[in-house]
Amino acid sequence: MRTDTSWGTLPAREHLPVEVTEAPVLDVTIPVYNEEQDLEPCVRRLHDHLARTFPYSFRITIADNASTDRTPEVSARLDAELPEVRAYRLEQKGRGRALRTVWSHSDSPVLAYMDVDLSTDLNALLPLVAPLISGHSDLAIGSRLSRSSRVVRGPKREFISRAYNLILKSSLSARFSDAQCGFKAIRRDVAQRLLPMVEDTGWFFDTEMLVLAERAGLRIHEVPVDWIDDPDSTVNIISTATEDLKGVWRVGRALAVGALPLDRLARPFGDDPRDRRLPGVPGGLARQLVGFCVVGALSTLFYLLLYSLFRAMAGPQLANAAALLVSAIANTAANRRLTFGVRGRDGAVRHQAQGLVVFAIGLALTSGSLAALDAATGNPAHSTELAVLIAANLAATVLRFLLLRAWVFPDRRADDQLRIDDQLRADDQLRTDDHLRADGPADGSIDSHADSAALYSRNAR
Repeated sequence: MRTDTSWGTLPAREHLPVEVTEAPVLDVTIPVYNEEQDLEPCVRRLHDHLARTFPYSFRITIADNASTDRTPEVSARLDAELPEVRAYRLEQKGRGRALRTVWSHSDSPVLAYMDVDLSTDLNALLPLVAPLISGHSDLAIGSRLSRSSRVVRGPKREFISRAYNLILKSSLSARFSDAQCGFKAIRRDVAQRLLPMVEDTGWFFDTEMLVLAERAGLRIHEVPVDWIDDPDSTVNIISTATEDLKGVWRVGRALAVGALPLDRLARPFGDDPRDRRLPGVPGGLARQLVGFCVVGALSTLFYLLLYSLFRAMAGPQLANAAALLVSAIANTAANRRLTFGVRGRDGAVRHQAQGLVVFAIGLALTSGSLAALDAATGNPAHSTELAVLIAANLAATVLRFLLLRAWVFPDRRADDQLRIDDQLRADDQLRTDDHLRADGPADGSIDSHADSAALYSRNAR
């Protein structure tokens, strides 16, 4: 995965300016390969639709993927006849490569693409890009699998599409409904940061972009579309599906080992109420408690399963220690990612070391409970041991959460923001004091409350 990009902070999403600028607001890319028959009708129909219905300036970019037929000639003719059409020639095949190249060089603030067959009803184009223009969302996709979508296609393609999206949901925890619909848009400022992280250059490009965007916390807007299958499509379903499955494995492995610096994109875009700090209310406490409880429940089941497995081969103390050690490592990793939202490899070793300290506390509590049980009964039943271990783990849960929250994964971002706010208040007070000294009496004193009020009023103005 390429990450060789100059990273900075993404600006807050804002509504795009309405005034006329040199760059068109929308750039619609049409990737093509040997489409000499369909290209001209597609472009003219799209151009006519945008000219009649789209309230902003636009451009249509034909991205020719190394075509060997008359597609380049048709592209050049459309470029010459229609001022809003631009032809772009690439000497290598690949839809992802074409989109990355065109979008990387475009000066439009909103970038979109659609397939040349225009299977998607063009009336969905404005609803697709409107959330990006308004600043509400970062990406937008057309969905053929929404309940309100109206789709006409054969059972084979229907099965493949739904099976593929089921694979994405189960393996990559994707929440978007339709990865492969050829009808998508993205804000250019987001594309500049996200595209260098997308490795695929073919049909998996869409899926990889959406998965990374979703994992990074970007907002993806879905638009139900009306869609009619193109029976003359030249896409090789078998080879495309094979490459997609390879891409799912590659991206899943990269996400599992934390190879992608998604934390550099995981920041609020605009006024996110979840990031407001209220006096006496710790930030994100509710979300962290839910995540901690879910991870804790799964970790407890995992721990009990390991204990039962190890107990068949060793004594209760050794089985308890081994089961706690393995489950503690898994618990720390899961809480790091799911509960406290820490991504990437930075600090992972330190977090595991601190997690082992928390594990030692849990070990002391559970081992002490087992020792007390053994001293009291002599030879307790296995069910009694499990009941005591459950009670001891519940007792250690509260302390474990407090240690993880306050020591292992402290909210440094919130602390940094508080320090910044304090510094800004101090700077404002310093400027106010300077104004008071500059506007006050010659001897530097303020003689009465009336003088103070007058000075405050003048500085307020």
